[in-house]
Amino acid sequence: MRARRSHLGQSSDLATSTGQTSRRHRPDYVILVLTALLMLIGLIVVYSISPGLSASQHVSQGYFVSKQLLDVGLGAVAFMVAAYLPIRRWAELAKPLVITALVGSLIVLFTPINEIYPAHRWIRLGGFSFQIAELIKLALIVWLANFLNGQWRKGKLADTKATLKPLIAALVLIAIVVAKLQSDLGSAAVMIAIMGAMAFTVGIPLKKVALISVVVAGVVILAISSSGYRRDRLASYLHPGRDCKGNSYQACQALIAVGSGGVFGLGLGYSVQAYGYLPEASNDSIFAIMAEKFGFIGTTLIISLYAVFITRIKKLIERTPDQFPRLILVGVLAWLSTQMVVNVGAMLGLLPLKGITLPLISQGGTSLVFLTAALGIVFQISRYTSYNVQEPKTGSGAGSSDQNNLNGRRLRGTYNPSLTTRPRT
Repeated sequence: MRARRSHLGQSSDLATSTGQTSRRHRPDYVILVLTALLMLIGLIVVYSISPGLSASQHVSQGYFVSKQLLDVGLGAVAFMVAAYLPIRRWAELAKPLVITALVGSLIVLFTPINEIYPAHRWIRLGGFSFQIAELIKLALIVWLANFLNGQWRKGKLADTKATLKPLIAALVLIAIVVAKLQSDLGSAAVMIAIMGAMAFTVGIPLKKVALISVVVAGVVILAISSSGYRRDRLASYLHPGRDCKGNSYQACQALIAVGSGGVFGLGLGYSVQAYGYLPEASNDSIFAIMAEKFGFIGTTLIISLYAVFITRIKKLIERTPDQFPRLILVGVLAWLSTQMVVNVGAMLGLLPLKGITLPLISQGGTSLVFLTAALGIVFQISRYTSYNVQEPKTGSGAGSSDQNNLNGRRLRGTYNPSLTTRPRT
């Protein structure tokens, strides 16, 4: 009875301004299947290259497989916990998550750094490590969805003091904590993409978005110009073949791996680059390893799985009748798609190299656990979608414009209540 009341209470939270209530129904099991399938692919690839990795890093052959199995198990638990927790609870967890992320960001500055990765990004306890940026991504999505939903309900999306200043403050904090102190411009870029997608979707005026974009551009230019290794990476991206034994080594080796795979690949049991030639073969560079093993056809199929994933979440966005869960979906979609594009683009030489994992496939326990937790929230939201789609109404002024007509921006086929009859808090 208690569980039933919880779900009924959640249904009432998702009541729309038109008086219709989104009833609980079967979730979108495609989300679950795609999550499991991508994690399985990652496990298979790590298993296949574990002999090369263990030989090059002088560890036992079962080390990498055991670590990946543990990460997949923790990810499965995180998915189930997040999928069980009612959506309204995530709104209540917004502030605690942000506070935990900030405290963790302070703790990480005082933890010893690893000689291989000389940056304050991980909290290390014994043989375990925890990358705080992944917690920040999840906390950012939940907090921003709650904040923007509140501003939307109050009709203050265009208010500079109430909405724009907190968003700029969050951007500055990301620039200082993640890009500067943690020296993780890749994760900072993902967070900025998340913020941009959510702000655009909720209907913040384009002039305000343009102003935020100017701030972001300034932060990026400053971050690159003030760091020697970032300037070297940009130079390696612009001239990848100029210094293949130096700054461009990883980029060149990644392209060699991709080219070696050809159309059909060398096969699952064959890899040259995993034997110490390609850095980060099991995490940041795993797409290049898959290209070597599976070839053009195999990697195209894997990218197609991500495309299906993205399309599925987009459909959920169009069918979610409440602003808060819709914004969470947008944030998770931006997280998943940005990391996939950046990782694949870097391995193909289309984008500069960044320390970004391939979602659900790369070895990296913290990334896997928090992303699967976010997808668990997506799975939970999929229980409360609505097919009662209605056309947007045309309104005049910022306070009466339809939620689906976001200053000329429109989510095709979305169920969207009118701002003039916002649901009561």
